Amino acid sequence: MATVSPAVLIAAVAVAGPFLAPHPVDYPVGIAFEKPSGSAWLGGDRIGQDVTSQLLHGGWGLLVLAAVIAGLVTTCAALLGSTAALYTRAGAWIERAADLCMLLPPVLAILLFMLSWPESGTAGLITVAVVVGTPYSARVFAAAASGVARAGFVEAARARGERPGYLVFRELLPNLRHTLLTQLGLRFVEAIYIVSTVSFLQLPASLGAANWAVMVRENASGILLNPAAVLAPSLAIGLLAVSVNSAVTAFAGERPI
Repeated sequence: MATVSPAVLIAAVAVAGPFLAPHPVDYPVGIAFEKPSGSAWLGGDRIGQDVTSQLLHGGWGLLVLAAVIAGLVTTCAALLGSTAALYTRAGAWIERAADLCMLLPPVLAILLFMLSWPESGTAGLITVAVVVGTPYSARVFAAAASGVARAGFVEAARARGERPGYLVFRELLPNLRHTLLTQLGLRFVEAIYIVSTVSFLQLPASLGAANWAVMVRENASGILLNPAAVLAPSLAIGLLAVSVNSAVTAFAGERPI
C-alpha cells in the first residue's frame, strides 16, 4: 500500500488539477518570473502567469496520453510475443521484423513522422510511439512466453485443436502476469519520456492548455530568477513516472527494475 499510495495521489492530482487550481491557467500574478508569495505559491512564469495554476492544469494530458501509449504498446507486444512463442515459423518473422524496427531510435522516428505529417497531431504521436515501442517489448514477451509455450497444459490444448486466440488469452497470458505488469510500468515511463520530449520540442500534439514539459522549456531562461517555474514541473514529471512504475511493479510482486 505504501508503494501504491504516491502513484494514486500524484495521478489524482494530475487528473483533478484543473478543478483544484486557484486561478485560470493564464492568470497574471505580476512581472516575469515573479518571486513566490502568499498569493502565488510558486511565483510567476516568463510572462508573469501563475506557475501553481499552470502546474495543476498541466498534468492530466501527459498522464492520459502516456497511459494510452503504454497500454497499447504492452497489449500489442504481448500478442506478438505470445504468437512468436507458440508458432516457430511466424515467430522467426516477428523477431526479424522487431530487430529491424529497433534499429531506428524512437525520438528520431517521431521527429521524422510528425515533422512530415504535422496534421497527424495526437493520433500520429500515439501511432508512431506504439510502432517504435512495441518491437523491444515483443522480444521480451517472446522470451518470457517461450517456456510457457512448451508446458504440458499448452501442448494438451494444442492437441485438442484449440484456436490461436484461446492459446494466447487462456493459456499463455494468464501465466505471464508478472511480465505484463512489469512491462506496463516500464512502457509508461518510456511513454512519459516520449510525450515530454514531443512537448518540449513543440511538435504538434494536443496536451491541454498547459503541460509540464512546455513549462520547463519556456521558463528555462529564468531558472535563476524563479527556480520553481522550472523545477516544479520537472519534479512533477519525474515523480509521476517513477511512482506509477513503482506501483505497477508492486502489483507484479517484483522489485522495481
